Amino acid sequence: MPLSSVQNPHSELVGSLYRDHRSWLLAWLRRNVACPQRAEDLSQDTFVRLLGRPQLQAPREPRAFLAAIAKGLLFDYFRRAALEQAYLNELMLIPEAEQPSPEEQQLILEDLKAIDRLLGKLSSKSRAAFLYSRLDGLTHADIAERLGVSVPRVRQYLAQGIRQCYIALYGEPT
Repeated sequence: MPLSSVQNPHSELVGSLYRDHRSWLLAWLRRNVACPQRAEDLSQDTFVRLLGRPQLQAPREPRAFLAAIAKGLLFDYFRRAALEQAYLNELMLIPEAEQPSPEEQQLILEDLKAIDRLLGKLSSKSRAAFLYSRLDGLTHADIAERLGVSVPRVRQYLAQGIRQCYIALYGEPT
């Protein structure tokens, strides 16, 4: 669907940015992503993200502005790809008879991605504490030492991480 047909208060500005800078953005993304289709998707996602903003003003440096949005999308893409690859690597360690079905694997990946998105909302220390605990099996004291915080603070960080996982899997608590 052409951007000009989207009903949005920013559609004219986004349409102008799209016409003037889409080719440049796509070339920039292709230099950073091996898959041309993924670059195309990220380019489109950049403009969709603009349409979703509650407020938008014409940027003084449109290319830098678009590149900043695209960098965030690239970061998310690479993080999700690393997460998926880590899951697939772990899956290969499971005996074939015990492996989940392809449908179950897809559901697990979707849950992991939802958890990853919500963990991304945590502070860097809170996220690190949660991952140190759940993935590396570190004790609260070891985590506190690594992060330079107290053990009670680590407990707070872990509670925040657990809450975000709960929300990812079951929605907001009632």
